Amino acid sequence: MDMAAVDQVRLNFNPQGLFIINAAIGLMMFGVALELKLEDFRRVIVSPKAPGIGLAAQFILLPAFTYLLTLIIHPHPSMALGMILVAACPGGNLSNIITYLARGNCAVSISMTAVSSALAIVMTPFNLALWGQLNPSTAAILREVRLSPIDVFVTIFVILGIPLASGLLAARVFPGLADRVRQPFKIFSLGFFILIVCGALAANWQHFLHYVGLVILAVFLHNLLALNIGYWSARAARLDERDSRAVSIEVGIQNSALGLVLVFNFFNGLGGMAILVAWWGIWHIISGLTVAWLFSRRRLPGANDKIDACQTR
Repeated sequence: MDMAAVDQVRLNFNPQGLFIINAAIGLMMFGVALELKLEDFRRVIVSPKAPGIGLAAQFILLPAFTYLLTLIIHPHPSMALGMILVAACPGGNLSNIITYLARGNCAVSISMTAVSSALAIVMTPFNLALWGQLNPSTAAILREVRLSPIDVFVTIFVILGIPLASGLLAARVFPGLADRVRQPFKIFSLGFFILIVCGALAANWQHFLHYVGLVILAVFLHNLLALNIGYWSARAARLDERDSRAVSIEVGIQNSALGLVLVFNFFNGLGGMAILVAWWGIWHIISGLTVAWLFSRRRLPGANDKIDACQTR
């Protein structure tokens, strides 16, 4: 199969569809924010070690090691840039649930989700520009599209920042209303997002089937790298097992939906990037649930006696 041919593919996604998926991510972020409390942010200041190690692994170690991985396995340039883009994104919204299933520390997971979503407004465009420019093959794509980190910043601020701030404000000003709508809104926003993704996948099903084989190995290695960076950086910092599980899952479950939006917004749906990021979004759910099952098989002394933050949300 001609690797270059994948970049000639332009996935079927019109401006109206792009607006809808942007809105879907914004709704999901608003729903996540309704779940958050200010103490989720304060926890990083009061007990900073575990979330701090996790955020360093998320925004420093993962992009750097992803860059090295692209140099080692030499994927097609657009796919390499897709890997760097995924590594630059914040943690995914499913990480809290998977952390709970893995019997990890949900307080650490929730704190990392909250702070990484806020930091992504700056760190995602920074890491994409930095590591994308260091690899000559991916730098050529960035020059071709004339990527502006400021434009990426504005897009992420609109998609993540405004819904995050709005949800936090709504939960604080109208706590009773937020309690009543929190669960239905989460179900609605997640269902709406899944519907949009399924529609986009159906519209591009033949492209996806034809080219997904090109990205399976790269995504597998990349996701395995991310999970291990999270876990072993936490263990190296002498975090306990529950904290280490939370950090591993937060780093291994990326917000690939945001990555896909950025591919369409700034790279015109470039085939290699789009297919890699889309497969990442599917694969990290499979791998996350698998890792959660493996972790859950290992008994944690005293874990059953603790009230887990994920159960109270």
